[in-house]
Amino acid sequence: MSIRIKNFLSKIFILGLMFGSLFFLTPQQMNAQVSSEAARLLRIANVQVLNTQISPQDFNLQLLRGGTASLSSYKGNVVLLNFWATWCPPCRNEMPSMEILYKNFKNQGLEILAIDLRENINTVRRFIQENRYTFPILLDTNGNVGSAYGIRSIPTTYIIDRQGMIIGIVNGGIDWNTPQIISAFEALLNSK
Repeated sequence: MSIRIKNFLSKIFILGLMFGSLFFLTPQQMNAQVSSEAARLLRIANVQVLNTQISPQDFNLQLLRGGTASLSSYKGNVVLLNFWATWCPPCRNEMPSMEILYKNFKNQGLEILAIDLRENINTVRRFIQENRYTFPILLDTNGNVGSAYGIRSIPTTYIIDRQGMIIGIVNGGIDWNTPQIISAFEALLNSK
């Protein structure tokens, strides 16, 4: 299959994912994937909760601190998959609250994977060092992973449950350190 066809199919998949996310779960419709309390709290915090289980596309990217990481290697954790760039004001605004969320829950199974889109490694390294962020930063220098996920605006964040399924999407920046978000992540992390 040609790269053009693969990219086209990936974009169709992501569009379907995004349009499918417009249909929210009611507590009666929820499956075991997301507890009704976690879904309620996520919705209150402006997270689009998906009504179907969606398996994310795996990837392997360079880590800012060296080595590589694949999404599949984090299965079993709750993952906040965040697409961002240093020049993006909403991205910069939400990162301090992401750091707080990460520090509060990293030992309980939360992983934040912040994928920088198409920037020079030195620019990203300087930004991360100046702000002392400790969550993993991945480098999508050619934009292939962002394209595969249909990223059209940043920040865009996917929430992935312990079973490795996308359960929520946030388009735009939010405060990841609200009582609703903290309670929702507590519920997600306590589910098996």
